[in-house]
Amino acid sequence: MNFSLPRRPSVAGPPAALALLLLATACTSGDGGTEAEVPAPRAEAARLCRDLGGRLPREVAGDGRNDPKPRSELTAGWGDPAIILRCGVERPAKMDDPKADGVEVDGVGWLLEKRPDGSFRFTTARRKAYVEVTLPEGRTGEGLGPLTDFAGPISRTVPKGIASTL
Repeated sequence: MNFSLPRRPSVAGPPAALALLLLATACTSGDGGTEAEVPAPRAEAARLCRDLGGRLPREVAGDGRNDPKPRSELTAGWGDPAIILRCGVERPAKMDDPKADGVEVDGVGWLLEKRPDGSFRFTTARRKAYVEVTLPEGRTGEGLGPLTDFAGPISRTVPKGIASTL
């Protein structure tokens, strides 16, 4: 895997539309609150995401909850700038690229995408619902450590498999 995000020891082993999606996923409102687009998953994924929401940690990388707007049981955030989790996102097209970067953290596989703004987006792979975590540029120095806080809850609530697209 070729990416420059440092790892912590606890870690194991159409274009315009995409640009708009990336902007909507992690933009900041004028009042200082983080905004995140709320996913619209299918019923099974929505159920899994609600289960995950009930098990998310109170702290990630030492920071407390700082949920994005609009409030939703499908999104969560921690710290400032906020690490954002969105559950029930669409399968990223990049998962079809055999050269895509990936990493496994405590038994959860993640697709890794470095974004133009310096942030990193991770999306779970081989799970019944896609979970996306965005580390803003100001938080990338923490390496993959924040993903360790999500591995247990995801493993317990989002079973391995392929998310339904039908």
